[in-house]
Amino acid sequence: MPKFTSNNAEINYQTFGDATQPAIIFSNSLGTQFSMWQPQIDFFKTDFYVICYDTRGHGESSAPKGPYSLDLLGEDVINLLDHLKIEKAVFCGISMGGLTGQWLAIHHPERFKHVIVCNTAAKIGQEQVWNERAALVREQGLKPIADTAASRWFTEPFIQSQSTIVETLSRDLGAGSPEGYASCCEALAKADLREQLKEISVPVLVIAGQKDPVTTVADGQYMVNHIKNSALFEIDASHISNIEQPQVFNQTLYDMIK
Repeated sequence: MPKFTSNNAEINYQTFGDATQPAIIFSNSLGTQFSMWQPQIDFFKTDFYVICYDTRGHGESSAPKGPYSLDLLGEDVINLLDHLKIEKAVFCGISMGGLTGQWLAIHHPERFKHVIVCNTAAKIGQEQVWNERAALVREQGLKPIADTAASRWFTEPFIQSQSTIVETLSRDLGAGSPEGYASCCEALAKADLREQLKEISVPVLVIAGQKDPVTTVADGQYMVNHIKNSALFEIDASHISNIEQPQVFNQTLYDMIK
Protein backbone atom coordinates (compact mmCIF):
# COMPACT_ATOMS: atom_id res chain seq x y z
CA MET A 1 0.00 0.00 0.00
CA PRO A 2 1.22 3.53 -0.71
CA LYS A 3 2.81 5.74 1.91
CA PHE A 4 3.85 9.36 2.05
CA THR A 5 5.88 11.42 4.51
CA SER A 6 4.15 13.94 6.76
CA ASN A 7 5.98 15.74 9.57
CA ASN A 8 8.49 12.97 10.23
CA ALA A 9 5.97 10.12 9.91
CA GLU A 10 5.35 7.65 7.11
CA ILE A 11 1.57 7.65 6.68
CA ASN A 12 -0.01 4.52 5.20
CA TYR A 13 -3.10 5.14 3.08
CA GLN A 14 -5.24 3.55 0.43
CA THR A 15 -7.81 4.86 -2.04
CA PHE A 16 -10.89 3.14 -3.43
CA GLY A 17 -13.12 4.02 -6.35
CA ASP A 18 -12.87 6.60 -9.10
CA ALA A 19 -10.65 9.64 -8.46
CA THR A 20 -13.02 11.81 -10.54
CA GLN A 21 -15.83 11.27 -8.01
CA PRO A 22 -16.26 13.46 -4.89
CA ALA A 23 -13.66 12.60 -2.24
CA ILE A 24 -14.43 11.30 1.24
CA ILE A 25 -11.68 10.63 3.78
CA PHE A 26 -12.07 8.43 6.86
CA SER A 27 -10.04 8.74 10.08
CA ASN A 28 -9.74 5.85 12.54
CA SER A 29 -10.18 5.69 16.30
CA LEU A 30 -7.45 5.20 18.89
CA GLY A 31 -5.98 1.69 18.73
CA THR A 32 -7.49 0.73 15.37
CA GLN A 33 -6.42 0.92 11.74
CA PHE A 34 -8.16 2.00 8.58
CA SER A 35 -9.57 -1.49 8.00
CA MET A 36 -12.17 -0.52 10.64
CA TRP A 37 -13.87 1.40 7.81
CA GLN A 38 -14.43 -1.64 5.57
CA PRO A 39 -18.26 -1.39 5.78
CA GLN A 40 -17.99 2.24 4.65
CA ILE A 41 -15.41 1.49 1.92
CA ASP A 42 -17.72 -1.13 0.43
CA PHE A 43 -20.73 1.20 0.57
CA PHE A 44 -19.20 4.49 -0.65
CA LYS A 45 -16.62 3.43 -3.25
CA THR A 46 -19.23 3.27 -6.02
CA ASP A 47 -20.22 6.95 -5.79
CA PHE A 48 -17.21 8.48 -4.03
CA TYR A 49 -13.43 8.50 -4.16
CA VAL A 50 -12.78 6.91 -0.76
CA ILE A 51 -9.53 7.68 1.07
CA CYS A 52 -8.51 5.82 4.20
CA TYR A 53 -5.31 6.14 6.20
CA ASP A 54 -3.71 4.85 9.37
CA THR A 55 -3.28 7.66 11.90
CA ARG A 56 0.40 8.10 12.79
CA GLY A 57 1.44 5.49 15.34
CA HIS A 58 -1.24 3.08 14.08
CA GLY A 59 -1.45 0.23 11.61
CA GLU A 60 1.18 0.39 8.88
CA SER A 61 1.98 4.06 9.51
CA SER A 62 5.22 4.72 11.35
CA ALA A 63 5.32 5.65 15.03
CA PRO A 64 7.95 8.36 15.49
CA LYS A 65 8.63 9.16 19.12
CA GLY A 66 6.03 11.48 20.63
CA PRO A 67 4.36 13.17 22.23
CA TYR A 68 2.03 13.98 19.36
CA SER A 69 -0.46 16.83 19.25
CA LEU A 70 -3.91 17.31 17.76
CA ASP A 71 -2.36 19.91 15.43
CA LEU A 72 0.00 17.22 14.13
CA LEU A 73 -2.83 14.72 13.56
CA GLY A 74 -4.82 17.35 11.67
CA GLU A 75 -1.85 18.44 9.56
CA ASP A 76 -1.34 14.82 8.47
CA VAL A 77 -4.81 14.91 6.89
CA ILE A 78 -4.15 18.18 5.06
CA ASN A 79 -0.81 16.84 3.85
CA LEU A 80 -2.51 13.68 2.57
CA LEU A 81 -5.08 15.71 0.65
CA ASP A 82 -2.25 17.81 -0.80
CA HIS A 83 -0.34 14.65 -1.70
CA LEU A 84 -3.38 13.33 -3.58
CA LYS A 85 -4.03 16.78 -5.12
CA ILE A 86 -7.53 16.97 -3.64
CA GLU A 87 -8.76 20.51 -3.05
CA LYS A 88 -11.92 19.67 -1.14
CA ALA A 89 -13.30 16.54 0.52
CA VAL A 90 -15.86 15.22 2.95
CA PHE A 91 -14.23 14.19 6.23
CA CYS A 92 -15.52 11.47 8.54
CA GLY A 93 -13.69 10.61 11.75
CA ILE A 94 -14.59 8.51 14.77
CA SER A 95 -13.47 9.04 18.39
CA MET A 96 -9.87 10.36 18.05
CA GLY A 97 -10.62 10.82 14.35
CA GLY A 98 -13.68 12.86 15.29
CA LEU A 99 -11.53 15.19 17.38
CA THR A 100 -9.22 15.52 14.36
CA GLY A 101 -12.29 16.42 12.31
CA GLN A 102 -13.25 19.23 14.67
CA TRP A 103 -9.70 20.61 14.46
CA LEU A 104 -9.87 20.49 10.65
CA ALA A 105 -13.24 22.26 10.61
CA ILE A 106 -11.77 25.02 12.79
CA HIS A 107 -8.42 25.47 11.02
CA HIS A 108 -9.05 24.40 7.40
CA PRO A 109 -12.77 24.88 6.61
CA GLU A 110 -11.97 25.70 2.99
CA ARG A 111 -10.82 22.10 2.41
CA PHE A 112 -14.06 20.38 3.47
CA LYS A 113 -17.61 20.25 2.11
CA HIS A 114 -18.92 18.46 5.17
CA VAL A 115 -17.37 17.16 8.38
CA ILE A 116 -18.87 14.14 10.14
CA VAL A 117 -17.64 13.50 13.69
CA CYS A 118 -18.71 10.27 15.35
CA ASN A 119 -18.57 8.98 18.92
CA THR A 120 -16.39 11.87 19.98
CA ALA A 121 -16.29 15.05 22.08
CA ALA A 122 -14.67 18.47 22.02
CA LYS A 123 -12.61 17.18 24.93
CA ILE A 124 -12.36 13.43 25.45
CA GLY A 125 -11.64 12.28 29.00
CA GLN A 126 -9.23 13.81 31.49
CA GLU A 127 -5.60 14.76 30.99
CA GLN A 128 -4.30 12.79 33.97
CA VAL A 129 -6.09 9.60 32.89
CA TRP A 130 -4.67 9.80 29.37
CA ASN A 131 -1.15 10.39 30.68
CA GLU A 132 -1.51 7.47 33.06
CA ARG A 133 -2.64 5.25 30.18
CA ALA A 134 0.33 6.37 28.07
CA ALA A 135 2.70 5.47 30.91
CA LEU A 136 1.00 2.08 31.40
CA VAL A 137 1.27 1.20 27.72
CA ARG A 138 4.94 2.18 27.55
CA GLU A 139 5.59 0.00 30.58
CA GLN A 140 3.38 -3.03 29.91
CA GLY A 141 2.56 -2.90 26.19
CA LEU A 142 -0.90 -2.92 24.66
CA LYS A 143 -2.17 -6.28 25.89
CA PRO A 144 -3.88 -4.90 29.07
CA ILE A 145 -5.70 -2.31 26.93
CA ALA A 146 -6.61 -4.83 24.23
CA ASP A 147 -7.98 -7.30 26.78
CA THR A 148 -10.61 -4.80 27.96
CA ALA A 149 -11.28 -2.83 24.76
CA ALA A 150 -14.35 -4.74 23.58
CA SER A 151 -16.47 -3.66 26.55
CA ARG A 152 -15.72 -0.01 25.77
CA TRP A 153 -16.21 -0.37 22.03
CA PHE A 154 -19.35 -2.47 21.66
CA THR A 155 -22.59 -3.45 23.37
CA GLU A 156 -22.74 -6.90 24.96
CA PRO A 157 -25.21 -8.30 22.38
CA PHE A 158 -22.84 -7.31 19.57
CA ILE A 159 -19.85 -8.84 21.37
CA GLN A 160 -21.77 -12.09 21.71
CA SER A 161 -23.15 -12.21 18.17
CA GLN A 162 -20.15 -10.85 16.24
CA SER A 163 -17.24 -12.39 18.13
CA THR A 164 -15.00 -12.71 15.05
CA ILE A 165 -15.19 -8.96 14.31
CA VAL A 166 -14.56 -8.10 17.96
CA GLU A 167 -11.62 -10.51 18.26
CA THR A 168 -10.02 -9.15 15.08
CA LEU A 169 -10.19 -5.55 16.30
CA SER A 170 -8.89 -6.50 19.76
CA ARG A 171 -6.05 -8.49 18.21
CA ASP A 172 -5.10 -5.56 15.94
CA LEU A 173 -5.01 -3.29 18.99
CA GLY A 174 -2.80 -5.70 20.90
CA ALA A 175 -0.40 -5.97 17.95
CA GLY A 176 -0.06 -2.22 17.54
CA SER A 177 2.79 0.11 18.44
CA PRO A 178 2.89 0.92 22.17
CA GLU A 179 4.85 4.11 21.43
CA GLY A 180 2.38 5.21 18.76
CA TYR A 181 -0.62 4.51 20.98
CA ALA A 182 0.96 6.24 23.99
CA SER A 183 1.90 9.28 21.92
CA CYS A 184 -1.70 9.61 20.67
CA CYS A 185 -2.89 9.33 24.28
CA GLU A 186 -0.67 12.33 25.04
CA ALA A 187 -2.26 14.23 22.15
CA LEU A 188 -5.73 13.45 23.52
CA ALA A 189 -4.63 14.52 27.00
CA LYS A 190 -3.99 18.06 25.78
CA ALA A 191 -6.74 18.35 23.16
CA ASP A 192 -9.60 20.65 24.18
CA LEU A 193 -11.61 22.39 21.46
CA ARG A 194 -14.60 23.47 23.55
CA GLU A 195 -13.82 27.18 23.27
CA GLN A 196 -13.21 27.00 19.49
CA LEU A 197 -16.36 25.18 18.40
CA LYS A 198 -18.11 28.49 17.79
CA GLU A 199 -15.57 29.26 15.04
CA ILE A 200 -16.73 26.32 12.89
CA SER A 201 -18.66 27.32 9.76
CA VAL A 202 -18.50 24.14 7.66
CA PRO A 203 -21.61 21.88 7.91
CA VAL A 204 -21.08 19.32 10.67
CA LEU A 205 -22.97 16.11 11.42
CA VAL A 206 -22.43 14.67 14.91
CA ILE A 207 -23.18 10.96 15.33
CA ALA A 208 -23.50 9.87 18.96
CA GLY A 209 -23.96 6.33 20.25
CA GLN A 210 -26.90 5.95 22.62
CA LYS A 211 -24.99 3.23 24.49
CA ASP A 212 -21.53 4.78 24.23
CA PRO A 213 -19.84 4.87 27.67
CA VAL A 214 -16.78 6.78 26.38
CA THR A 215 -18.21 9.75 24.47
CA THR A 216 -21.86 10.18 25.35
CA VAL A 217 -24.90 11.65 23.63
CA ALA A 218 -24.47 14.61 26.00
CA ASP A 219 -20.99 15.16 24.52
CA GLY A 220 -22.55 15.15 21.06
CA GLN A 221 -25.27 17.56 22.13
CA TYR A 222 -22.63 19.91 23.56
CA MET A 223 -20.91 20.09 20.18
CA VAL A 224 -24.17 20.74 18.33
CA ASN A 225 -25.11 23.46 20.83
CA HIS A 226 -21.86 25.30 20.03
CA ILE A 227 -21.43 24.65 16.27
CA LYS A 228 -23.63 26.92 14.16
CA ASN A 229 -24.33 24.71 11.15
CA SER A 230 -24.64 21.30 12.78
CA ALA A 231 -27.02 18.43 13.50
CA LEU A 232 -27.04 15.51 15.92
CA PHE A 233 -27.91 11.94 14.97
CA GLU A 234 -28.27 9.38 17.75
CA ILE A 235 -27.42 5.81 16.77
CA ASP A 236 -28.29 2.62 18.66
CA ALA A 237 -24.70 1.56 19.29
CA SER A 238 -21.75 1.85 21.63
CA HIS A 239 -18.41 3.52 20.80
CA ILE A 240 -17.51 2.00 17.41
CA SER A 241 -20.86 2.73 15.82
CA ASN A 242 -19.77 2.43 12.18
CA ILE A 243 -19.11 -1.29 12.77
CA GLU A 244 -21.94 -2.02 15.20
CA GLN A 245 -24.62 -0.37 13.03
CA PRO A 246 -23.09 -0.12 9.53
CA GLN A 247 -26.33 0.13 7.53
CA VAL A 248 -27.79 2.96 9.60
CA PHE A 249 -24.38 4.67 9.82
CA ASN A 250 -23.82 4.53 6.05
CA GLN A 251 -27.30 5.74 5.16
CA THR A 252 -27.05 8.63 7.62
CA LEU A 253 -23.76 9.77 6.06
CA TYR A 254 -25.05 9.31 2.55
CA ASP A 255 -28.18 11.35 3.21
CA MET A 256 -26.03 14.28 4.34
CA ILE A 257 -23.38 14.28 1.62
CA LYS A 258 -25.14 12.96 -1.50
